[in-house]
Amino acid sequence: MIKTTRRLGIIAFIACLPLLVCRTGAAEIDVTIYCDDNYPPYSYSIDGQARGIYPAILEKAFSRMKGYRITVLPIPWKRGLHDIKNGRAFAIFPPYIRPLARPYIWPYSTPILKEEVVVLCRDEIMESAPRHRWPEDFYGLAIGSNDGFVLGGDAFFQAAQKGHLTIEEAKSNRINILKLGIKRIDCYINDRRAILWELNQLKQKGLYDEGGKHAALQEALVISSEWGHLGFTRMDSGRFHFKEDFIRQFNAIIKTMHERDEIPRIMDQVMAPLTESPPTD
Repeated sequence: MIKTTRRLGIIAFIACLPLLVCRTGAAEIDVTIYCDDNYPPYSYSIDGQARGIYPAILEKAFSRMKGYRITVLPIPWKRGLHDIKNGRAFAIFPPYIRPLARPYIWPYSTPILKEEVVVLCRDEIMESAPRHRWPEDFYGLAIGSNDGFVLGGDAFFQAAQKGHLTIEEAKSNRINILKLGIKRIDCYINDRRAILWELNQLKQKGLYDEGGKHAALQEALVISSEWGHLGFTRMDSGRFHFKEDFIRQFNAIIKTMHERDEIPRIMDQVMAPLTESPPTD
């Protein structure tokens, strides 16, 4: 009996090795998760710390996961995608599902938060012609977009390839809105909440004089509704051996948070004070 018990104990120990941690209280696995450092109010950086709606939601979710010690690292979006593509990073948030444009991200987590992508244009652009169809009614215009974002749909990118319109990328909401204000671009596409939050920040700081030094703006139309996710690297050489367990736990926790309506409450808590400002560019 003693020999059998010892043998079973050894087998149990070996079974735990692939995850480095048995759920009976062994050491936690250190995991670093990337987030966009310049996408307020959803995800941004203040003094190197992740701030915004998604970090608040995921901080709550991560605190409920067993066996992991998780660090959220704000990083420029394109650099983060590059590391995900090459398998140097484990996961990043909050990408939309883009399997063709980003085949190196897979799988995506359970949907976390719904965003609404809109087109914001200068008043004079809206008054010069009807702007009801996307992208046909925007031919001939310069459309701003954030660097590394994949927004607008296939027809939009095909129209750009054919020279019907121009896509001009900049690294942040702030730069794109200011470019729109000084008429360097005609319209800008991004999530509605992200646009309005940044525009309000600029106005509060006296950096955007709408209708005065800067153009008056208005929303043209809604392009799409998109869900933000936690996206995982497809590259797996064994470094992220815990991936399956991590995803299983995370998805279950996010599902429960949706069922309990926790996510809208977290979002309201983050948005209400608006006391913190993202760094200037």
